[in-house]
Amino acid sequence: MNAHSPGHSYHIAPLLGYESIFAVRSFENIIGVTHLGDNRFEGAESPDRAERMFGGFLIGQALSACRHTTESDRYLHSLHCYFLRPGDTTKPVEYVVSVIRDGRNFSHRDVRAEQRGKEVFRMICSYAIPSTAPTFLGDAPPIAPAPERVTYTYVDFCRDQMPDPDYIRDVKNRPFEIKYINPPADFAPSDSLERQLMWMRLVCDVNDDPHVHDAGIAYLSDSTLIDHIALPHGKRWQNPDFDGTSLDHAMWFHESVQADEWLLFDQKVEWTGDGRGIASGRIYTEDGRLAATCMQEGLMRFS
Repeated sequence: MNAHSPGHSYHIAPLLGYESIFAVRSFENIIGVTHLGDNRFEGAESPDRAERMFGGFLIGQALSACRHTTESDRYLHSLHCYFLRPGDTTKPVEYVVSVIRDGRNFSHRDVRAEQRGKEVFRMICSYAIPSTAPTFLGDAPPIAPAPERVTYTYVDFCRDQMPDPDYIRDVKNRPFEIKYINPPADFAPSDSLERQLMWMRLVCDVNDDPHVHDAGIAYLSDSTLIDHIALPHGKRWQNPDFDGTSLDHAMWFHESVQADEWLLFDQKVEWTGDGRGIASGRIYTEDGRLAATCMQEGLMRFS
C-alpha cells in the first residue's frame, strides 16, 4: 500500500516530528472507569471540553466497563450503539452494565451511560472465544502512500477549511494522530465522491492488553467517519450553516491489532436523505490486513 494510485494528488513531504500532550498518559487511564459496585462504573474525566462529548470516548469507556464483567478469554467481535443525548464533557459519566447472556462461546453485554439521571448513550456488545475458520478479505485495501510520507493532518484540514479555534482545540485534545491522504480539493455538490483515506493511530501509552487496543480501535473509528456525509452536498462538517451529530455506530472486529500503530481508514458515504446520512469504513493495518469494519449514521441539518 505504499505506492501512489493514478489520478490523485496527495500531500506528501518528509516526516515531521510529532509531540503529543498525551505522550505521558496511558490510554487505559483516559478511558478508565472506577467500579462503584453492582456492575456500575464511573468514567474518568473527558480529556477535551467540546460542546458535545466525543462519541469514541463514550464507546471506549463503555467497553472498559464491560471488560470488568467478562471473562478474559473472550474477545470483542461486535458492538452496536446509539448516541441518545449530547454528553457533557464537564460532568462524570456513570455506566451501568447488564449481563444479557454468557454462553459456551459468546458473551453479550448491554451498557447504558448516564449523566445527571438521564441516559446519554446505549451500547450492546458481544464477545467470543477465538476459533479457527477460513479467512476471506473481501475488497483489497486501497493503494495509499506510506504514513511517513503524508504530513497533512486532519487538524490542518480543519484549520484550512474552517478555522474554528474551538473545534481545532477539541480535536488536538484527543489522544490520536490523523493524517489526511486525499482531502477534497473543492466543495461543489457532486454525485461522485472518492473514498476518503486517512492514516490514524493513538499517540499515548497503550499497554499490551488486546482488549485495550480493541477499545482504542473503537475510539479511533468515531474520529472522522460521519464528517463526510456533508461532502456530496458541497458542505463541510464544520460549516456554520450545517448541523450534524452522530446518531448510531456499529462495528465488527476481525482481528486484534495495535491501536498505537498506523492504521489506514478507508471511508465511504453510502447514502444521505431524510435529514440523515450513512457512512461506512474499513480499517486496515499497514501491511494490508483488515482489522475492523464499521458503519455510522448521522443527523444532517442545513440552515
